[in-house]
Amino acid sequence: MGRAVTERASARVWVALWIVYVVWGSTYLAIRVLVHPTSGAAVPPLLGAGARFCLAGLVMLAVTVRRPAADGLPDPLGRKQWGAAAVVGTALLLGGNGLVSLAEKRVASGPAAVLIATVPIWAALIAAAVGRERVRARHAVGLGLGFAGVAVLVLGSGAGRLDAVGALVLVAAALSWSAGSVWSRTAPLVRRPLVMTGMEMVCGGLACFIAGLASGELSQLHLSQVAGRGWFALAYLIVFGSMLAYTAYVWLLNNAQLSLVTTYAYVNPLVAVLLGVVLLGEHFTARTAIATTVIVAGVALIVSRPREREAAAAAGAPEATPEAVAPEPVESRG
Repeated sequence: MGRAVTERASARVWVALWIVYVVWGSTYLAIRVLVHPTSGAAVPPLLGAGARFCLAGLVMLAVTVRRPAADGLPDPLGRKQWGAAAVVGTALLLGGNGLVSLAEKRVASGPAAVLIATVPIWAALIAAAVGRERVRARHAVGLGLGFAGVAVLVLGSGAGRLDAVGALVLVAAALSWSAGSVWSRTAPLVRRPLVMTGMEMVCGGLACFIAGLASGELSQLHLSQVAGRGWFALAYLIVFGSMLAYTAYVWLLNNAQLSLVTTYAYVNPLVAVLLGVVLLGEHFTARTAIATTVIVAGVALIVSRPREREAAAAAGAPEATPEAVAPEPVESRG
C-alpha cells in the first residue's frame, strides 16, 4: 500500500515536471508564431503580451483570490502588496517577456530561448552584487561559461550568428527578469504563490499594454488579418504557458526536491531549440549547438546545489526554502 502511494506520488511529480519542461520550452515557439511577420499572425508584440498576461492573471485571481493562505494567517491584498506586484510584474513581464516578444521578430525561437536561459546566471551575479549571495568557485565557472556562450551567438560572422539588435534586446530581457526576481525575494508580496502570480500578471500585462500604446503598436493591430495560428498561439500562451505550467511549477516546489525542479532551467532551451527546428524549420547550426551546450553547462553549475545544502533542505533549514534559492521561472513569466 505504501509503495503504491509512493509510486503515484512519483508519477505526479514527473507529470508536473514534464509539463514544465515541454510547455515552458514551447512558449518561445508560440511567441515566434504570434509576432513574426511571416507567420501571418500580425500581432504587435507588446499588445499581444499585454492581452496574454492580463487575461491569464484575471482568470488566476478569480480562481485563487478567495482561498486562504496555507498557514491560515491573514494575507492581505493592500496597497503595499499591489505596489510590489506592479514593480515585479513590470520587471518580469514587460522587461522580461515583453522584450522577448519584441526580439523574436528578429531572432528565431531556439536561439532566443538559449539566451534567456542565462537568467539564473545574471540573477546569481546581481544577487552577489547586492550582497545577497556569495559567488562560489562553481558559480564563477558557470558565469564564465554563460558569457562565453552568449559571445559565441553574438560575435563573429557566418551561419548561426544572431541579429545584434535582437540579441541585445534578449540580454536586456534576461537582465530585467533577473533583477525583478532578486528583488522579489524581499518584496512585500502576498504569500499565496498563485495569487501573487495573478497580481503580477495583471500589473505586468497592463504595463505591456501601456508600452505598446506608447510605441504606436495600436496602428499595427489589424484583428481581421490575424491568422488562425496566431489566435491559437495566443490561446496556448494564456492557458498552457501562463496558467497550467506555472501551477505545475508551484506544485513541484512543494512536492519535489528543489534540485529536480530547477532542471527546467536547462531543459527548456533544449526543448525550444528542438521544437523550432522540427515545427518552424529553424536552422540548427554548429554555432547554435556550441552556444547551447556552453550556456546549459553554465546554468547547470549555477542552479545545482551542493549535498550539504540538500541536507539542509531536507532538515527544513530556513536558508533552503524554495523561495530563497529557486531561480524564478521564465514563464511565470509565462
